[in-house]
Amino acid sequence: MKGQLRALETKKYLKMKQTKKHPHIYPLLALFLLVAACQKLERPALGNYPKDTNPPGGPLKFYTAFDGTSTTNPVLNAVDSIRANFPSDNPLKSGPGVSGQAIVGDGTDFVKYADANDFISTASSFTISFWEKRNGIPHGNSAFFFCFASSNSQNNAMFGLFDWGSNNDSAALKVHVVDASVADHWFQWAGSTAVHGIMNNQWHHLAFVYDANTSVMSLYVDGVANPNTQSWGSHGAANMDDSKITEFDIAGNSQISNFGYGQNWEAGNSLDQFRLYSSALTADQVKALYTNKQ
Repeated sequence: MKGQLRALETKKYLKMKQTKKHPHIYPLLALFLLVAACQKLERPALGNYPKDTNPPGGPLKFYTAFDGTSTTNPVLNAVDSIRANFPSDNPLKSGPGVSGQAIVGDGTDFVKYADANDFISTASSFTISFWEKRNGIPHGNSAFFFCFASSNSQNNAMFGLFDWGSNNDSAALKVHVVDASVADHWFQWAGSTAVHGIMNNQWHHLAFVYDANTSVMSLYVDGVANPNTQSWGSHGAANMDDSKITEFDIAGNSQISNFGYGQNWEAGNSLDQFRLYSSALTADQVKALYTNKQ
């Protein structure tokens, strides 16, 4: 019995001596256990929102594909993917889009955001890009694609795009831009320059590109440049005032009664893949958006 106790004491002594000779064993052991524990942790799930390759501070300032995964909360279906900018309200239903889902107009409602991130404050040149599907001219002859509502009493819309038409094959497209000094300009494709063939209940891609270097806005339809460009004289940078923005609306205009024009996005018509860039995209870049259904 004494021999067994002596053997146990000897083994314990040798173990303690070994530990003293190698004091680094405990920290290494602790690090090993920590790493092993971390390897068992699962990465938390992220929201399934479409992403675009766009470096921090890049030209793509606002992008919503209307492809959120929620079926019970439509607000999640209209989240901006650039800064996770949630709308304050999305009363519109979802429907089949050119890619994934789209928002479907009802003639009354629209998607509301506080703003479009830093688009207005950084857009010297800019590009507006989206897909639309509509069947004939709007009821009441006009409808808004989007609008930045403004607190400026002289212009209730700082920036807006809407259309109307006199027949189902002639779409008049009008972009209204107001700068910080309240000088405004209408870029218009109407009358003899109206756009044909885009109100046929099929998906069409539209891109409006303003280049501050030339003060010219170009229109692209389905990746092809319209021959009629529109000029803002020698205005240069858009120079819009973000401090005046009170609301950003897609598929409508919260101040239609003040602004004096028609309806919100027509019932049954759809919008998809809405993008705002603070740069003038090249013809090849616009073509890529169309080709890739972006």
